[in-house]
Amino acid sequence: MSHPRHELDQVVHSPVRFSIMAALSPLDRAEFRMLRDTVEVSDSALSQHLTTLEQADYIIVTKAQKGRRTTTWVSLTPTGREAFRHHLQTLNRIAQQPAAGDAE
Repeated sequence: MSHPRHELDQVVHSPVRFSIMAALSPLDRAEFRMLRDTVEVSDSALSQHLTTLEQADYIIVTKAQKGRRTTTWVSLTPTGREAFRHHLQTLNRIAQQPAAGDAE
């Protein structure tokens, strides 16, 4: 039997990307600045991680003009929601797995 760690999604597993996905999971969408403040990273770091998630089809980034200001919105895709759900399930399976030699 293969260890469940092999099922972890390396795109999601990064601490910052995991935090982004967790912040987005209960929401329809989140504003860039809110995500930046929530996960406590710089604008450039957040942009890089969002690009990785977008390339994996886990998020959609949209921009909306309001007056002179552009607001950037981020949403999980259905694929992203499923990837995050599966990643959490895998982490739970790892956490609940008995240590080698433990009696069941």
